[in-house]
Amino acid sequence: MNNFTNYAELIKPTWAPPSWLFGPVWSVLYVIIILSFGRVFIMAFQKTIPFMVALPFILNIVFNLAFTPLQFGLKNNMLAAVDILLVLGTLVWALVAIYPHARAITFWNLPYLIWVCFATTVQLSITYLNYK
Repeated sequence: MNNFTNYAELIKPTWAPPSWLFGPVWSVLYVIIILSFGRVFIMAFQKTIPFMVALPFILNIVFNLAFTPLQFGLKNNMLAAVDILLVLGTLVWALVAIYPHARAITFWNLPYLIWVCFATTVQLSITYLNYK
């Protein structure tokens, strides 16, 4: 059984989006992330913002990239649930931290924030429904 077959067999809430939707949504979101987070990293490198403003963006990328191996590689719903909460938490932290320095970056990331809020509720529901 491949990793995506395992995910397809999990009990999901009735309102969970179809699996095919995740690829297109994340493709758009990764463009937003690359452009906006890239701008933050350039600002930090140029020292126009303190490193501590860029830190939550770095952590967000780490936690975001960890989700797929946790959910699909290890097939661990609980670790994936903890991870998606860390993605959400670091994203909120990042957007609050950058707002005084570059408000546009906060607004550019609202679709990412909305999706992560939704994805968090989906993952927490999947974790609950499949808890053994």
